[in-house]
Formats: sequence, structure tokens, C-alpha cells
Amino acid sequence: MNFKNKNVLITGGTRGIGKATTLAFAMKGANVGLNYRTNNEAAEKCLEELGSGNHKLFKEDISDENGPKNLIEAFVDYYGSIDVLVNNAGISIQHPIAETSLKDWRAAWTNTFKTNLFAAADMCHQAALHMMKSGGGRIINVSSRGAFRGEPTKPAYGASKAALNAMSQSLAKALAPHNIFVSVVAPGFTDTEMGAKTLTPVERERLLAESPFRRMAKPEEVAHAILFLASEGAEYSSGTIIDVNGASYLR
Repeated sequence: MNFKNKNVLITGGTRGIGKATTLAFAMKGANVGLNYRTNNEAAEKCLEELGSGNHKLFKEDISDENGPKNLIEAFVDYYGSIDVLVNNAGISIQHPIAETSLKDWRAAWTNTFKTNLFAAADMCHQAALHMMKSGGGRIINVSSRGAFRGEPTKPAYGASKAALNAMSQSLAKALAPHNIFVSVVAPGFTDTEMGAKTLTPVERERLLAESPFRRMAKPEEVAHAILFLASEGAEYSSGTIIDVNGASYLR
């Protein structure tokens, strides 16, 4: 896979799966725009790890009403065009129904959908308009196995990712005539630094037992699937959802 001189924008691109994807695209010659929201230190560190190349940080909260439009415009102003969009940014809020007040329940649903679905939808809209002008492009949305198996302690997360899948497949049909290909990667629990900090030993052991591989996904494995979908030759996979969950959930 060669992405030399391709302009790639990755939301949530400085940590976890986003960082692994950023590094993978950069190694293949892409010009990478790294979007992040608040953590300046992690962003600067990630940019430094990329080494030489035409890479740039874009600090923008895409859950804000004008965030996606501002981000896409800033990216295109800098690079001239957008070839690949990876919608990776997302949030996950615990809100088990038996333990959550109606106020907190509503807030969890509102905030989760605001970032995981509405912001991603706006990013797709704004990126697609520019891709139409330049002759095409790739959009890869990062979903989750939770969209299929359910998330009992964070139902808004599972629902938002299921909606992201449906939106992606609708856009795959709508944008194909414009030479824009839309696909999805649906990871299982991925062994990132952030994820490791939130797991108790018991929770970690339970997660390891879910896969016959007895381990979690590596961020680099998810990035590999994203790069495949963004590559030349993968066009007829538009609309597909690639599971990266180590056979922990089969559908």
C-alpha cells in the first residue's frame, strides 16, 4: 500500500487507534493531519514521532456545532485537498440503566451521539463535498463490535456505533457515483494505554477470555484494516464492515 502524497485527515489521531493509524499512514508516505481536542502534550509527542514529512496538528472539538466544518476547511486550506478521512474520534460513557438518573441517562445519550454519530456525519458531509470537487476519495469510519453484540452498561455507545454503520452503508451507495468509497472498521476491545488504565484485573481477564487468541486487538491491527480500506484496489469493498475482534464476536 502506497499513500505517497495523499492527504489524510484522522480525527482523534494522536492516541490509541488514531495514533497507530497516523503512524501507519505516515510510514506509507501520506501527508497526515492529526485532529485532537484537548491533550496538547500527547498531540505534540505524536507529531514528533512522525519525524519528517508534511504532517500537521489540527486542534478542534468536532462535537461543537461548527467543529467539523472548521476542521475540514482548515485541512483543505493547508493541504489543498482531502483524499482520505478517517473518523476515529469517539467517546464512551458508562450509564447502566438501573443505576442512572433520568437526567444523567439523557446526558449520556446526548453527548455520546453528539460525538460518535452527529460529528462523524458532519465530517463525512464536509469531506465529501471537497472530494467531489477533486475527483473522489475514501472515508473510513471506526465503529465497534458493540454495535452488534450490545453494550449493557453503555447502551448509547452501542446504539451510536450501530447508527454509524447504517449511515456509512447509506453513504457508500450515495457517494459511489462520485468516486467516493465509504467503509467501516469495527474493532473489539483494543489494548491501548487509555483502555488499560480503566480496566480492573478481573475485567481485563474477562476480556482476554472473550477471544480464542486470549488477547486484545493491537492498535496496529486496527490501523492495518483501515489502511486496506483506504488503499487503491479496495474500491469494491465500499460499504463493507471489517471486524477486528479476534473472533470474540461472530455475526
